[in-house]
Amino acid sequence: MASYDEAYAYLERHVDALKTNKTGDERQTDAEVFDKKTLMTIYDFMTDGLIDAVHYPISTGKEGNVFYVTDEDGDALALKIFRTSTSTFKRVAKYVEGDPRFKGVTGNRWKMIYAWVNKEYRNLMRYSDADIPVPEPVAFDKNCLLMEYIGDENAPAPQLRDCILEDPTETYDEVVSFIIDGWQDAHLVHGDLSEYNILMWEGQPVLIDVGQAVTNDHFNAKEFLARDIRNVNRFFKNRGADIIDDATIMEETLHGGDDNEEEEEE
Repeated sequence: MASYDEAYAYLERHVDALKTNKTGDERQTDAEVFDKKTLMTIYDFMTDGLIDAVHYPISTGKEGNVFYVTDEDGDALALKIFRTSTSTFKRVAKYVEGDPRFKGVTGNRWKMIYAWVNKEYRNLMRYSDADIPVPEPVAFDKNCLLMEYIGDENAPAPQLRDCILEDPTETYDEVVSFIIDGWQDAHLVHGDLSEYNILMWEGQPVLIDVGQAVTNDHFNAKEFLARDIRNVNRFFKNRGADIIDDATIMEETLHGGDDNEEEEEE
């Protein structure tokens, strides 16, 4: 097996190919994403047989970039690489420090970013277990998260905001079910739900960017829930969907499962 220094040199040459024909700002972003620790984490994914090649970026977000990668069989996956900058640390800290699952993770920037990646992986698992459509998580390590790729060989699935909806009310009802089932079954609230964090694939919405999702016993959970409901209603009202008022969705989310629980207890 190649030494870490040899592996780093190989990956550095490969990543340089991703940086061609880019502006100075884009090159700076790549430098932030592909630091030495990250390259060695990707190398570990390769030696573990999880991925074979990193091809090209498919999205750029507030916390990191997502890349189209393939495994040893040539099947597509998505690799999300989280930036480890101070600004990212400050942005994510409030969502990690208040989460009961990550007590004691404070102060250290690297520990906070790594906890954030762990958190997104675990949230994806929770949503998936609750039958809420999300990219299936595959693995995570340090600031890298490997997951199912949503899209085809031509392009990733588009964001909801970029789609013309055949039946806006039907899609709206499905997204509202994400909110309700997320709270009641996954015991999570997304916290940043909007037309930017939902993909449309084969006519169905898919929830993404769930790193900031908090458990429903988080001290700000109801505040985040109310914000998610407002954002969803605002978007779909503008698309002509039949909207349920905020208070009704909130009531259904918080108390809609009470009767079923009482019946099960009896």
